[in-house]
Amino acid sequence: MKQLATEGAQVPGPAPIKTRRFNVSLVWIVPIVAVLVGISLVVHSILQEGPTITITFKTGDGLTANKTEVKYRNVVIGQVSDVELSNDQKSVNATVKLAKQAESFTREDSKFWVVRPRIGAGGVSGIDTLLSGDYIGADIGLANARGKNFKGLENPPPITYGEPGKRFTLHTQDLGSLDIGSPVYYRKIPVGQVVAYALDPDGKGVNIDLFVHAPNDQYVTENTRFWNASGVDVNVGANGFAVKTESLSALLVGGIAFRAPEYNPDDKPAAEEYTYELFEDQQTALAPPNGKPQYLALRFDQALRGLKVDAPVEFQGVEIGKVVGVNLDFDAQKRSFPVNVGIVIYPQRLGPAHQKMLKAMNHDPNDEAGGVRLMGSFVENGLRAQARTGNLLTGQLYIALDFYPKAEKVTFDANVRPVMIPTIPGNLEQLQEKLEAMVAKINQLPIERIASNLDSNLVELRKSLGQFNAKTLPGVYNTLTDVSKTLQTANSTLQSAHSTLADDSPQREKLDQTLNELGRTSRSLRDLADYLGRHPESLIRGRPDNAAPMDLQGPPSK
Repeated sequence: MKQLATEGAQVPGPAPIKTRRFNVSLVWIVPIVAVLVGISLVVHSILQEGPTITITFKTGDGLTANKTEVKYRNVVIGQVSDVELSNDQKSVNATVKLAKQAESFTREDSKFWVVRPRIGAGGVSGIDTLLSGDYIGADIGLANARGKNFKGLENPPPITYGEPGKRFTLHTQDLGSLDIGSPVYYRKIPVGQVVAYALDPDGKGVNIDLFVHAPNDQYVTENTRFWNASGVDVNVGANGFAVKTESLSALLVGGIAFRAPEYNPDDKPAAEEYTYELFEDQQTALAPPNGKPQYLALRFDQALRGLKVDAPVEFQGVEIGKVVGVNLDFDAQKRSFPVNVGIVIYPQRLGPAHQKMLKAMNHDPNDEAGGVRLMGSFVENGLRAQARTGNLLTGQLYIALDFYPKAEKVTFDANVRPVMIPTIPGNLEQLQEKLEAMVAKINQLPIERIASNLDSNLVELRKSLGQFNAKTLPGVYNTLTDVSKTLQTANSTLQSAHSTLADDSPQREKLDQTLNELGRTSRSLRDLADYLGRHPESLIRGRPDNAAPMDLQGPPSK
């Protein structure tokens, strides 16, 4: 038992250590959850926060911090957070916080502008801001690079990113009345607008960018011609007075029209950014190709008031060129100031006549020497240039090339460049020369002697008339008086004869009786003559006693 007791006793060891678990009270659950939710919201807001950009405008009109919104296609994509002056105080910096989904608007070529009511070339825009207030409009760019500082536009861009259509470039000498937003017409229907313009790098022309909306961009082909349809096209020239306009909108803000020639079987739509030339008018744009130009020089010994640069040059009524220069010259021998006129002609404008001429004369258009010889042959056959009046109202002149077989022969120098074409005076100058010659002949007449002789003749005539009045006229008067008296006597005689021969007068009855007797006597003589014709022997023997009474009767009356 003692052993059992001994065995049953436990040997003392290290004391066991009891650890207490960390228990959170339910009171702290709510604050912990609130903190976690707050942290998640902060993280979510940080993750959803979009980029911040700075836009520079010339003025802060319509910009208000924490109020002015940024919109794209009428969807809010950001808000202005701050508006402050720039360091140089010449502009306004607007800080804009964009939404997360608007991160693509940070591309370097993105565009921003203040939308407010405007009246421009493209019409009236921004009317909705009268109620909602001004806001910043945005347009996404195409560049891959990103930016944080942008320069705001003063006017909204004509087109926005993603607009279906094509851009084209036009080259012209000057802008005219065109502006950004000016309409583009196709058959007088607006199909696009001007989006930009800039000078050439050399400053000798203007490049105009325009945009044609789909599906009308398919009508712009490689052979399409563009012309300026701005405002009212008033043309007062040698060809007369012409007024043209594309539409009322073009009348006010200008515009561009385009069309392709009617017959183009191999024509196809133009590619993006295709370059064209902008013509001055529709007639020039749709005219056939001019072909290779040829420069000619003219020399006139007369005043050419009314002849301007770009005046037409015609050949037998067909316009084949224009005047490119009018300059005075000095002739030391004649001590005069002739006028040198430079013209450019396009023989291809003659059409089929030009082709037939080349074929008949076996001439190559690229052979310059052959062309000069051909021109020399025309001059020998009477080709001359003449300045004619094209418009009596304005007095403008044009150059006419025509053949004058009776013109004075001139020597053609084929080595002179540019080629010289002889000239003849104009119709008005010829008339003036004829008048001057007539006046010279009149001046050669002995006017004083003729006037002296005429005066002496008038004196003699005056004397003769005096003598006629003093001597001859009284005798003529007396003669006329006697004639009047004679006529009165004859008139009284005729009246007496008329009264004598009246129907109821005795003289008329006696006259009738006498005429009846004469009639009977005439019949007796006729019977006698008939009897003697049948019996001529009666003149000798006499009428027999036994003659029948019928013998005395004449032939039966028919």
